Amino acid sequence: MAAGALAAKAHYDDSHTGDDGSPSVFPPAQLVFVVPVFNEQENLPRLIADFEARPWLFHGGGRLIIVDDGSTDDTADLAGAYAGRIPVELVRLERNQGPGAAFRAGFAAALDGCTDESFVVTLEGDTTSDLDALPTMLQRAAAGAELVLADWRMLNVGRARRTLSHAAGFVVRRALGLNAKTVSSFFRVYHSSALRRGFGHYGDDFVRETGFACKAEILVKLSALGVRVEEVPVSLDWSRRLGKSKMPVFKTMVAYWRMLFRLRTVGASVSS
Repeated sequence: MAAGALAAKAHYDDSHTGDDGSPSVFPPAQLVFVVPVFNEQENLPRLIADFEARPWLFHGGGRLIIVDDGSTDDTADLAGAYAGRIPVELVRLERNQGPGAAFRAGFAAALDGCTDESFVVTLEGDTTSDLDALPTMLQRAAAGAELVLADWRMLNVGRARRTLSHAAGFVVRRALGLNAKTVSSFFRVYHSSALRRGFGHYGDDFVRETGFACKAEILVKLSALGVRVEEVPVSLDWSRRLGKSKMPVFKTMVAYWRMLFRLRTVGASVSS
């Protein structure tokens, strides 16, 4: 366990909260948030308001990196014009390339300037990620987990999305020997050192999938490197979001099968 993680574990206590709603003693680690967005002009102000209600997340030099994936609405302009209480950075892709490309760009921006003791937090841009679950996830990370996954408890989720999530988890677990229930969630806490190991080992191939299958790909590849992975039950309530999901179900299913074939071919499974 890294020295920073040991210090965080020793000082973390989420049983009491301060005046700003923060745990009374919070891990002395920088939090860098990476949020990919595409045509989320309705949800982005609500997302930022959720962060503004939790200023303690940005103690210690935290940052919120909004990665605009070629939006055709006012999403990028809203992010770029923000001048409120939290430090927002905009990374803008000129055309829509998918979450995988957005995460690559966001990770590069996050790792630039942060230490190996920092935590990189990824989440959905439509406000469905429950930030109230974050202290528990951070506690796991502070205790030594190098990657903490939100294990979704789905509420008001459509049948297609629910079926895809369960099927993706089952197939990836069986095909690649992965011990994780939820493989497709955006909501995660990474030790920055784990991400650096991924990029250092795989290079540009660390995130090859451009679409939604990228999250399973990242999980499989980090697990193959021996990264310690843990899960925390988190509610996923689709009634919180405005507008339609941006995930193309059929295209994502095809991407999962393509990813599985490629990873088994190159031997990038956990058992290898």
